[in-house]
Amino acid sequence: MKKLMIICGLLFSAVTFANAQAGDRQMPTPEERAERNAAQLTKKLNLTEDQKAQVKTIYLDQAAAMTKAKAESNGDKAGMRSKMKAMNEENNAKIIALLNEDQKKAYETWQAERKENMKKKGEKGAGKGAPAEVKQ
Repeated sequence: MKKLMIICGLLFSAVTFANAQAGDRQMPTPEERAERNAAQLTKKLNLTEDQKAQVKTIYLDQAAAMTKAKAESNGDKAGMRSKMKAMNEENNAKIIALLNEDQKKAYETWQAERKENMKKKGEKGAGKGAPAEVKQ
């Protein structure tokens, strides 16, 4: 009986721990992501309300296009990656067209910083699981 109680207690603990790790995290909706991205650009670039609304619309259109592209990709990751890259470049061009000269400079600087940060994150993760070098 004592063993059964211990096993039940361990099982209960494991289930509780697993649920706590999973949490209630859900992917934000396209509208929430568009709002978050527009707010972030507004903060970084001092966008006007009109610019913010236009940027939000661009991000919403991008989300719809990406959803459609994912559905059409049929698991072709390389094709999907090239489509998404083209969409990102197109959206960057649309956003740049909305900005004044000072905002354009700040946007380009911000994008360069993001690209560098992504590169650093990729380098950190690249070493995981790789065999260590053997010195002779």
